[in-house]
Amino acid sequence: MGRRGLPRGLAPGPPRRRYRKKALPALEIPVLPVTATEIRQYLRGRGIPFQNGHSCLRTPSPFVESSQLKDQTAVTTSFSLYIDKTTGRFLCMTSLAEGSWEDFQASVEGGGDGASEALLLSKAPEVEDSEEVQRIWNRAVPLWELPDPEEVQLAYTMFGLTKITDDTLKRFSVRYLRPARSLVFPWFSPGSSGLRGLKLLQAKCQGDGVSYEETTIPQPSAYHNLFGLPLISRRDAEVVLTSRELDSLALNQSTGLPTLTLPQGTSCLPPALLPYLEQFRRIVFWLGDDLRSWEAAKLFARKLNPKRCSLVRPGDQQPRPLEALNRGLNLSHILRTALPAWHKSIVSFRQLREEVLGELSNVEQAAGLPWSRFPDLNRILKGHRKGELTVFTGPTGSGKTTFISEYALDLCSQGVNTLWGSFEISNVRLARVMLTQFAERRLEDQLDKYDHWADRFEDLPLYFMTFHGQQGIRTVVDTMQHAVYVYDICHVVIDNLQFMMGHEQLSTDRIAAQDYVFGVFRKFATDNNCHVTLVIHPRKEDDDKELQTASIFGSAKASQEADNVLILQDRKLVTGPGKRYLQVSKNRFDGDVGIFPLEFNKSSLTFSTPPKNKTRLKKFKDEAGPVAKKSSSGKKGATPQNSEICSGKAPILDQPDTSKPSK
Repeated sequence: MGRRGLPRGLAPGPPRRRYRKKALPALEIPVLPVTATEIRQYLRGRGIPFQNGHSCLRTPSPFVESSQLKDQTAVTTSFSLYIDKTTGRFLCMTSLAEGSWEDFQASVEGGGDGASEALLLSKAPEVEDSEEVQRIWNRAVPLWELPDPEEVQLAYTMFGLTKITDDTLKRFSVRYLRPARSLVFPWFSPGSSGLRGLKLLQAKCQGDGVSYEETTIPQPSAYHNLFGLPLISRRDAEVVLTSRELDSLALNQSTGLPTLTLPQGTSCLPPALLPYLEQFRRIVFWLGDDLRSWEAAKLFARKLNPKRCSLVRPGDQQPRPLEALNRGLNLSHILRTALPAWHKSIVSFRQLREEVLGELSNVEQAAGLPWSRFPDLNRILKGHRKGELTVFTGPTGSGKTTFISEYALDLCSQGVNTLWGSFEISNVRLARVMLTQFAERRLEDQLDKYDHWADRFEDLPLYFMTFHGQQGIRTVVDTMQHAVYVYDICHVVIDNLQFMMGHEQLSTDRIAAQDYVFGVFRKFATDNNCHVTLVIHPRKEDDDKELQTASIFGSAKASQEADNVLILQDRKLVTGPGKRYLQVSKNRFDGDVGIFPLEFNKSSLTFSTPPKNKTRLKKFKDEAGPVAKKSSSGKKGATPQNSEICSGKAPILDQPDTSKPSK
């Protein structure tokens, strides 16, 4: 197997080191954020007509020459450029030019020269990616053209296509790659037949079942395909959005409605795709059959204007479209039961009834996403839930940043879009720590494996703020708001809160200033359904005393606003390196609190719970109360939920012996 998990015969030449311009996916924020009002005022001041859309403004494009307009319709020629109301980024549907709001202003004010330069803003895939895409596409063949009937039947069975017709596969240009046992879904350029990328869905047998693994070319962050877009007509006013290409095939075949597939499933809806959805008066989300899909649908509907969006609620009688087709369910009837995403207010329990039933029937999913590295944390907190505020503290030098980076990396590896705000240490140093934790080994001793782990780490949905040192709370929150809109961030880590205290108020009442900051983060987490983790330094305590909730500076507001309070205890010993354990002192979800031991592995920089031997288990039973009998190997509560999550999890390879404490 070669790069990207493809057979060596399909890899474009021998593996070689690839240098990237951006090693860190730093979050870039405009110097002067633009608003929809400012965009309208600028267009009026320049005499540029515009039309108000759901999420974009439509204007005539300055990037289209008269020679390009001869065969276009009147609507396309007059208003072919879309400007995002939130970010100001634009996309010209005719020339495929795109860029920032500043690029648009420069092109308008620069006249012809600016227009010629702006055409270069259209992002083209890398040359190497283009060659690989074309090579794989030429090797792939339609399923019905396979010479062996048994191989055809096996492929249809493994991908659940027994009720999908050949006409449907042909209409969507789906092919099959025999060496990799993968379905190949193409990404065609809008308005042309040019091939820009591919998504491969590989089936693997695991015991009595089948697991699936996705590979995109180019890499996932640059794969902005809406599968099925070439089949959309300008007259279509309704569309159904799915999270998997196979679901789109089933829906289109059963209902005849236009269907599109989001490129990154339930993890993200890139704003670059919003212009292609402007023409639809009604959008129905049918993303999956679990609570995570339901939450993603509600989040995406906010981007697209909830008033035109409807959601298919997960349930036993409303599974994924492909499963519904295989079970003989009426897909058109399920679509008619879709609920509107917008309502003015909740006036009675009747409007909450179905959501309450959904949480009761999916208790484990309602508890949140479990950690794979910290099974004991799952035992207490049950999981990581959106919309909550977690406060994390610990003594100076105890390893707060190191622990919270692994804590967040665990979730990010399972598909939780994460934004890091590290104000105390640089992003390069933080990324180095997280990469070491991801690989679970000292990469400085194995530099020949750096590219392998760096490529895998780069595909994680992880972003970093570029701030360092003292920052104002409003600037930080604006950046977080931008990240939630652009990258669908679900988890924000702020390390640490004290770096936002100096710019807010010049008064000496630091407790009042911190209470204000707490209130801002609490409101942000609730309004955006985003989990916020705040790292806070504790008050000065005696070394022989354990920290308590009251040890947090401004503890009254902190304990009141926070949903969870985590304390990294570092018990200093006269003989020996000391003992660390994590204490959950508040859990608003179900009230469970408790502690569990941690052991630091210096070679991998991890705090993952070590195997418990009999002596250590008894010792902690005596000192800290009952401990779960279940081994902390991660078998319980750490099963990946889908193949996309499995592919991002770092395997434990060459793990050093942690039975002896590090000196």
